[in-house]
Amino acid sequence: MIEGDCLHELTRLAAASIDAVVCDPPYGIDFQGQRWDGAAIRESAAQHARQRLTHGEAFQTWTRAWANECLRVLKPGGHLLAFGSPRTAHRLACGIEDAGLQLRDTLMWLYGTGMPKSRRMPGGTATALKPAWEPILLARRPPDGTVQDNLARYGTATLNTDACRVDGSFPANLLLDHSPACTDTRCATDCAVATLDTAAERTRTQSGPRRPISRLFYSPKASRRERDTGCEQLPARTLDLFPRAQRSGPAPRPAKNPHPTVKPLAVMRWLVRLATPPGGLVLDPFCGSGTTGAAAILEQRRFVGIERDPAYVQIARARISHSAAPRRDGARPAVPFHPAAKARR
Repeated sequence: MIEGDCLHELTRLAAASIDAVVCDPPYGIDFQGQRWDGAAIRESAAQHARQRLTHGEAFQTWTRAWANECLRVLKPGGHLLAFGSPRTAHRLACGIEDAGLQLRDTLMWLYGTGMPKSRRMPGGTATALKPAWEPILLARRPPDGTVQDNLARYGTATLNTDACRVDGSFPANLLLDHSPACTDTRCATDCAVATLDTAAERTRTQSGPRRPISRLFYSPKASRRERDTGCEQLPARTLDLFPRAQRSGPAPRPAKNPHPTVKPLAVMRWLVRLATPPGGLVLDPFCGSGTTGAAAILEQRRFVGIERDPAYVQIARARISHSAAPRRDGARPAVPFHPAAKARR
């Protein structure tokens, strides 16, 4: 774990030393009015551009700056996976491409939970829709020569598709999210997997019903227990995922890991496994509370994380150390690759 601004700390990493970058950067949407997702991006971009920029231009300029350093530290053929917001994913893609990386695909992480970040207006109107999916951009540093030559020399340029099959199926660019209310035998009404499975089962072909779409990769959002695992010795802090929402219930409960955008460990493990050669080195320039690092350790990859917030550095170190710590029998903590929810229909 490295504490500092990634635009500075990335310059200190050796060129062509990283096998894959797996990250969840700020989305540039002024999330909850947080400085790190708005004003800080615009100020950093202004320093690079030396001119007045629109909000979108600033996010793209800032993206190009960190993606350019990722291009430098990646081995030829190394992959980059970056989460984004539907509102700013086009700027994220342009910034990554402007840096010199090749855009290879856009994965879709689909979920049913979440709250509208919208103003309620008179007459049953609002200013936005409820979020139900996030893009994950897949890019690659151009290979050195042919893919075969690059693979032989650096061990990169290909994806570990066989290691990421689900029920034997070739991995797809769609990831599904079970609702936290789902059980091992029944899905909740807001579950994206159940909704799509129902639609698929109603569509029949001459050879019989279509295969359930949940044979694709699926994972629930990070639970409170998953967020806090490894942080038992840290002080509890307020976790309020929707600080601007009107609520009539009890106040948010404290949490050991109050990071507002924790990604599911199972999703990050799947992405790390997909993009990183066995034993390779994973970089996350926006480490947050350390989910990518914990995923890398559990997938037997090495890890370098950069985070500017000292409080999150402490949390990330605790969570990653927990993933690396052996049990009494000498094995690492048993965390499933993805939830055993095959019976959920």
